[in-house]
Amino acid sequence: MSSITTADFRKSGVIEFKGEPHAIVEFQHVNPGKGSAFVRTRLKSLKTGKVQDFTFKSGESVIEIPVDTHEAQYLYKEGNVYVFMENFTFEQYQVSESVLSDYLAFLKPNDTYQLLVHEDEVLGIRFPKKVRLLVTEAAEGARGDSVAGAGKVVKMETGLSVTVPLFIKEGDTIAIDTQTGQYLERA
Repeated sequence: MSSITTADFRKSGVIEFKGEPHAIVEFQHVNPGKGSAFVRTRLKSLKTGKVQDFTFKSGESVIEIPVDTHEAQYLYKEGNVYVFMENFTFEQYQVSESVLSDYLAFLKPNDTYQLLVHEDEVLGIRFPKKVRLLVTEAAEGARGDSVAGAGKVVKMETGLSVTVPLFIKEGDTIAIDTQTGQYLERA
């Protein structure tokens, strides 16, 4: 682990904060007219998934945690643990539910994801900005219901419920934004 300053911050970089690994979600260098410069950050704990804001003094040193990215296929769930297998070495990783907290509703077996690994421990997962999921349950749109922006709630193959336009039906594949959980388009 090496020491870096706030000038070296980058999005999705991993630093040690309060004794735990945190990913830098966003940061902003602020140079007020009066007083010294500082860096506003939004940090996400890779152990608990909790997001918090923190302000560092400009030039302050922090410990950077080296993280490797491994392409791994999601295999199955066993209790509160999700099992992934690396595509090339066939090494298996067990990932706790807390690490995947935000993305559990989008996780599909046999899909490949990027795991963030430090010393053989999975600290987090890099999820795509959008995922394609199959609609498994959808009510029929009422005939003549053409109000602008009208929608209905459908159930996806992962159990996620999403509000979609009325023309979406059972068996369609749709794209969903993983940040907001909202419908994007029919795939």
